[in-house]
Amino acid sequence: MNLLVKQVTIADPQSKFNNQQCDLRITDGKIQQIGKLSAEKNEEVFEANGAFSTPGFFDLNCAAGDPGFETKEDIQTLTAAAKAGGFTGLALLPQTSPVVQSKSQVEYIVNKSKGNLVDVLPIGAISQNREAKEIAELFDMQQAGAIAFSDGDRAIQDDGFMSRALQYAKGLNALLMVYPENKSIAGKSQINESKNSVLLGMKGLPPLAEEMHIARDIFLATYNDTKIHISNISTAGSVALIRKAKKDGVKITCDVTAHHLVFTEDLLIDFDSNYKVKPPLRSKADVKALISGLKDGTIDAIVSQHRPEEIEFKNVEFEIAHYGIIGLQTVLPLLLKAGLDAVLIAEKLTINPRKLLNLNIPVIAEGAEANFTIFDANEKWLYNSGSNQSKSANSPLLGTELTGKVKLVYNNNQYYTS
Repeated sequence: MNLLVKQVTIADPQSKFNNQQCDLRITDGKIQQIGKLSAEKNEEVFEANGAFSTPGFFDLNCAAGDPGFETKEDIQTLTAAAKAGGFTGLALLPQTSPVVQSKSQVEYIVNKSKGNLVDVLPIGAISQNREAKEIAELFDMQQAGAIAFSDGDRAIQDDGFMSRALQYAKGLNALLMVYPENKSIAGKSQINESKNSVLLGMKGLPPLAEEMHIARDIFLATYNDTKIHISNISTAGSVALIRKAKKDGVKITCDVTAHHLVFTEDLLIDFDSNYKVKPPLRSKADVKALISGLKDGTIDAIVSQHRPEEIEFKNVEFEIAHYGIIGLQTVLPLLLKAGLDAVLIAEKLTINPRKLLNLNIPVIAEGAEANFTIFDANEKWLYNSGSNQSKSANSPLLGTELTGKVKLVYNNNQYYTS
């Protein structure tokens, strides 16, 4: 499939063409030429009109329903939402039914997603049934194609089990991606602990629950001299802990969700359950600290935390609603709203996520495999039932006009245009 992309602004810190406006010639899935080019016979032309091109977005933290909860999201609708949001790769969490915790279950995901524009890479469970009692079959899953291990949104409470899991993963040079929450402190709280939680009459979840858990994992990673990745940090205190740990030489990395860079607890005043996420939305000061952590390198990556849910689990009272929003199609508009530039987006949403997983990192260079995303940072579009590609609709942004539109996505010798 031959394609000529005209007048694209390259945003790739790895590329010698970074911050330059060029034309890209794609031939048989490879970037053949970069420069000022003229169309050839039998070549499709895409006019970028100065839009940005980064390496294809990659999501470190994404959930679907397949297998077991296909009514929430299946692989087909997941990848449709992903490419519409600019993603060419997804790391898929194991929180399905059954849990992805064996060789055959990893192979199921690998085989079901073959031949897609979007690379779907399974993450295996750390523990059997995500119960933190017995370590799952990490070696077998790794051999079958699992790229990392996580118990998803279940935090591992047992300190000894966590230490043993780190030791086991170290022997495999595998990355453990853990959710930080001290359950004995968190209890059944659902929103951030603050004046807002008092006003709304709901039990608050203190930042301490997240920060104590991160402090524990820093100690365990130090003791075992092994790497660890903290998923979905949300507080200023967490940023400070991880910043210090990195300076101290701890092999720790972390990510933040796109919505935690924009949304705050003030949005809960109307009890809209579409804003019910885990970790909860925090304060404006926390949002400011998270953005600073991105810019200074403390936070390594940005994720969608895509969590599809059926309407009957979200269109209910806030207290009993399930956590989560669908996020794949709204990551880019949120990052632009948070004030991130195209090169920082490329670093946190394309390069670093793959680097953490030891995956090949696409680059916009002559001779490289074509794997890139083109987006217009200024174009407005309506996110509604017609443009939503997910099987679920649990997003507070549905029905609103967003700024920042994905125009073209290319990977695996296939492309998608919006």
